[in-house]
Amino acid sequence: MDFFQKSEAAMFFHVLTLFPDMIRDGFTTSILGRAAEKGILSLEAVNIRDYTKSRHKKVDDYPYGGGAGMLMQAQPVYDACQAVIEGIQTRKKTAGEEKVRVIYLTPTGQVFSQQLARELAREEDLIFLCGHYEGIDERVLQRIVTDYVSIGDYVLTGGELPAMVMMDAIARNVPGVLGNEESAQTESFDDGLLEYPQYTRPEIWEGERVPEVLLSGDHAKVEEWRLEKSLAKTKEVRPELYESWAESHQEYFVKKAKKEERLRRKLLKEARKKAEEEHF
Repeated sequence: MDFFQKSEAAMFFHVLTLFPDMIRDGFTTSILGRAAEKGILSLEAVNIRDYTKSRHKKVDDYPYGGGAGMLMQAQPVYDACQAVIEGIQTRKKTAGEEKVRVIYLTPTGQVFSQQLARELAREEDLIFLCGHYEGIDERVLQRIVTDYVSIGDYVLTGGELPAMVMMDAIARNVPGVLGNEESAQTESFDDGLLEYPQYTRPEIWEGERVPEVLLSGDHAKVEEWRLEKSLAKTKEVRPELYESWAESHQEYFVKKAKKEERLRRKLLKEARKKAEEEHF
């Protein structure tokens, strides 16, 4: 059993990899490490090489049809995955019935997002398959993989770093992992927008002041300011996200236009009153 593998947890991560120490080391510090120590998260890092039938511990071979590099073989990957699934079934006493999502980290998969992170956080067990070399024999992928996921349009040496990125993002949505549950609800992408700017002490640094509205104590005005800043930042940096949000929040812009019109009329009325007073 791994140091971070718990018998009872809110989320069980199982990682099939050729470099289990790399996965374990990424799970020992900060928020994930504390959540694992509390038993909220569980990590099982499985060395695929332990399941090869080769006496030389070989897990790869040349691809049929030629080409550069080596491919990971089907047998050790399949047997490692089956061992994990059997362990899950034993833990949950659901032999032959348990359906577990197996995620293969690959540049050809759907791009990982906050929405997918929230979806996966609702699972109790997740298996991550980390490829290496030039990939994995297609036959075993078709047999065991349920989700093909990419973390971006670039190529990495293996699937370990993408798996750690995904586990971090998913874990933040698991109840109890964050000390402040509100944190997960106010971060970038959670509502479809980028996060607003934030400030802390001192109030003045290098001549730059914290925006007055954040010191006002008026929570309604603070929330309004934050939303406006999120919208402005999203529109500038990620216009496609802004357009999507705007399309589904038309009522916000209607209310904003009415509010601005009321303010305009109020200012105009005050200006006329002042002009009349000065005239007399």
